[in-house]
Amino acid sequence: MRIVLSIIAALAAFSLVGAAEKPARAPDPCGGESPPALAVPAGNDLAFALEAEGVQVYACAASAASFAWTFQAPEAKLSEAGGPAAGTHYAGPTWESADGSKVVGAKLEAATPDAAAIPWLLLRAASHAGSGRMDAVTFVQRIRTSGGNPPQSGCDASHAGAVTRVPYRAVYCFYRKGPAS
Repeated sequence: MRIVLSIIAALAAFSLVGAAEKPARAPDPCGGESPPALAVPAGNDLAFALEAEGVQVYACAASAASFAWTFQAPEAKLSEAGGPAAGTHYAGPTWESADGSKVVGAKLEAATPDAAAIPWLLLRAASHAGSGRMDAVTFVQRIRTSGGNPPQSGCDASHAGAVTRVPYRAVYCFYRKGPAS
């Protein structure tokens, strides 16, 4: 009986040591949330994700026979999940890392899981500048948006040229070619 108990104790201790040696896997900040239309093509792996907090800038302009708020540009600070500043997001659309590297995206697809927020997007990298975090990005997804929609009123002939900034938040997922690609 003592031998059996010793073996069980040894196995339990071994499994605890094995569990302690395996680092806990961080949850994928971008996994499984986006609609199929926003799927990143095979051969591209998630490189990193950044949280954005800022504004969507709109201008009141003539549109057909009336006036409407038209999108001008984003202005947002990028940060690590709940952490330090990591860069900025601005017209282009451009994402610039704190290391100076940049990627400019071109919209491929959009989906609207929440009508109260700006759409989720899939963008391909159209150009890069600088050497660093953004230089090998192939695709960008915008997910988990909140806010950012243009105002529903306040744009007419008397407000032509007016600019408004609407607060928004989002998560941007940055992808690179996978090792086997």
